[in-house]
Amino acid sequence: MLHLQSSGNDINNTKQKKRIKTILLTILVLILAAVLLAAAGGYYYFNKNTGALDSNNKEKITVEIPIGSSSATIGNELENKGVINNGDFFRLYTRVKGEGNFQAGVYELSPSMNLNEIIAALKEGKMFKKPELTFTIPEGYNVPQIAGIISKATGYEEAVIIKKMADKTYLKQLKEKYSILPDDILKEGLYYPLEGFLFPATYDFEVKKPELTEIIEKMVEQSSAVLKKHEVEIENSGYSLFELITLSSLIEEESQRDEDRKKIAGVFFNRLSQGMKLDSDPTVKYARKDFNVQVLYDHLEVDSPYNTYRYKGIPIGPITSPGEKAIEAALKPVKMEELFFYARPNGEVIYTKTLSEHNAVYKKYRDEWKVWQEKDKQ
Repeated sequence: MLHLQSSGNDINNTKQKKRIKTILLTILVLILAAVLLAAAGGYYYFNKNTGALDSNNKEKITVEIPIGSSSATIGNELENKGVINNGDFFRLYTRVKGEGNFQAGVYELSPSMNLNEIIAALKEGKMFKKPELTFTIPEGYNVPQIAGIISKATGYEEAVIIKKMADKTYLKQLKEKYSILPDDILKEGLYYPLEGFLFPATYDFEVKKPELTEIIEKMVEQSSAVLKKHEVEIENSGYSLFELITLSSLIEEESQRDEDRKKIAGVFFNRLSQGMKLDSDPTVKYARKDFNVQVLYDHLEVDSPYNTYRYKGIPIGPITSPGEKAIEAALKPVKMEELFFYARPNGEVIYTKTLSEHNAVYKKYRDEWKVWQEKDKQ
């Protein structure tokens, strides 16, 4: 009988295969362990950040959510106040879940609340701490009118408010704090340096008479929040921020209806491109500091860099506080062929291409404003 003997190579191959199997098994075990550890870590991370920061801590912590706050801003504020564990997780979690529409205001929250409870509170206004002071700045109000509202709500004298808003030292401090404020607010010739940068909105305060600087800065901060949303559009517009806010203030004053804002902006840009004066009645009223009268022919000659009947181009500065829709209109005007428009007291705006067409419209409807003004006085 013939006997076959295993060669040394066969033995070595067998040993090598066993080693490879052992290595592969070890790698597989390590991968599985890593996956399990990652899953356990993810589970721990998720539970840690969605659960209560401290379930035994019932302390009420006051958290203020400013108007227009992003989820990132809210998350950071909640983390800084010691209400949640991780502000970045809050931002990602609310984005994944599609949560939003958080209500601005002052809240009393607790570290014993889990993340979903906090989100619900911020969305529904639960645990809202009633403010001691609330006032509203309407769109289209100028600095003297804003000062009047603040004065009535707080007891500060209007003259004191306006003086503080024009104080050069204070304005420089504001510029350092709010980078959105342009150098233009410090130039000579402006009636009210902060005109256009006191955003029209409803403002709440925890005390009945907060510091005047707190009131001013809250309005500037809201302007900053709104304008930062449009930074790219502003940068690509070809105009400075100050010029755009100035144009926005004219658009705000000239239009009563949202659908007309972008059309009026289109007419203004047409006139600017052709080197025409803007001929905006509200700039005459502002130049004369007489905001409620009907503009007459002899008013048009007032010598002021605000008067767009006398001087070409964009006026020296804003004439009112534009709302966001007016700002958006200046950034995204409708392309128009017309060079003229006439606004009736009922809100209708009539657009015309030629001066003769415009004059015909003016003659037809001009007496309406006299009737409207008389009714307004009654």
